[in-house]
Amino acid sequence: MTRLIDSIRRGVALSLVVGLTAVGAVACGSSGTVQTPTTVSGAQEGGKLTIGISFDQPGLGLRDGDTYSGFDVLTATYVAQALGVPKENITWQRADPAEREKLLADGDVDLVFSTYSITDERKQKVDFAGPYFLAHQDLLVRRNETDITGPDTLDGRVLCSVTGTTSSAYVTANFLGNIQLVEKPRFSDCVAALANSEVDAVTTDDVILAGFAAQPEYKGKLKVVGKGFTDEYYGVGVPKGDDEMVAKVNDALKQYIADGSWKAALDQTVGPSGYSIPSPPTPGSV
Repeated sequence: MTRLIDSIRRGVALSLVVGLTAVGAVACGSSGTVQTPTTVSGAQEGGKLTIGISFDQPGLGLRDGDTYSGFDVLTATYVAQALGVPKENITWQRADPAEREKLLADGDVDLVFSTYSITDERKQKVDFAGPYFLAHQDLLVRRNETDITGPDTLDGRVLCSVTGTTSSAYVTANFLGNIQLVEKPRFSDCVAALANSEVDAVTTDDVILAGFAAQPEYKGKLKVVGKGFTDEYYGVGVPKGDDEMVAKVNDALKQYIADGSWKAALDQTVGPSGYSIPSPPTPGSV
């Protein structure tokens, strides 16, 4: 795999104007749109990146044929361009939750943008830039469900989560009791099981759940409970020990937030679900 990292280390600061027509198809401009990024200090134009994203999260990371869309995709595209990599030189790699650390450790991807919560346990295996978003673990249930109002009302119920997620780990550690926990490889599998009445609830981050609930096949059938019970700071996964890459990605994320592109990307990708856009976190603070 061709990597950008060596060329970044040899680079010098320069300015680059590249069109962000992009994978999320947003126009560049000064108000309510994703801006054209300036390259960060030390970056060099050219090179390639392989970036891990989710392929099945509406509004965040979604693959439809050869098209990739969502907030994580727009964020990754912006950061790549700030590192000097045009969007056509990005290779998108599916990064399911249980595979993210291995993909980075094995060199199969250069960066991971996939609703990747920063945790102390994960920091033992990978490094993180960010955070660039704050979500909260919540529950997705069927529209007519009234008895499930939070994790403490799941006694005797079947709950679905995804292998390798903080959501699954949190429920197992704090609420398992008489809850029957079913783990599946991907969030879309859990949501389909909920819609088919195979499970009683799905747990993961509220922004992910909102995206699924807003999909045409689930709209009016599923709902987010709306009582988040954890803080999930999304970070960019970086191979362990690459402090230089962490610093450059943090610089790009700070620019992303400061020039209005962060808010514009969320309004376009997550806003249509009805999710309330939060204030941005400070990259490098977690």
